[in-house]
Amino acid sequence: MNVQKIIGAKPIQSVETISPQETLSAAAALLSSKRIGALIVGDGKAGVAGIISERDIVRRLAAEGAACLATSVASAMTTAVMSCAPSDSAVSVLQRMTDGRFRHMPVIDDGRLVGVISIGDVVKARMSEIEMENRAMEDMIKGI
Repeated sequence: MNVQKIIGAKPIQSVETISPQETLSAAAALLSSKRIGALIVGDGKAGVAGIISERDIVRRLAAEGAACLATSVASAMTTAVMSCAPSDSAVSVLQRMTDGRFRHMPVIDDGRLVGVISIGDVVKARMSEIEMENRAMEDMIKGI
């Protein structure tokens, strides 16, 4: 299974973005209202300047207190963003997310942001793939 199939199966195809100048409070409100775990930080040119996650905001809150909510997204976002391509395999993406200890990855096609994939999306797709393989093996053993 590849990333293209995974993002194609997602019920919501839009990518939520935020400006680096927005506040952490605005980012937290958007994450909460959309019920998602990360936002792509846009650079104004359809590219990816960074990513801001719930974890990033919680870490800043723990270190600095509520005053940090008035600071910019740019001050807390991850700028060394790992991305994947639609043709990448689910297994390779899952391995990169696990090794890097992050849960969201932008999907870039020909230099353009086309989606975001979460570790939950990849695990769900991989489990579905394994279930299909198991059923096929059972049918083969049973002679069906």
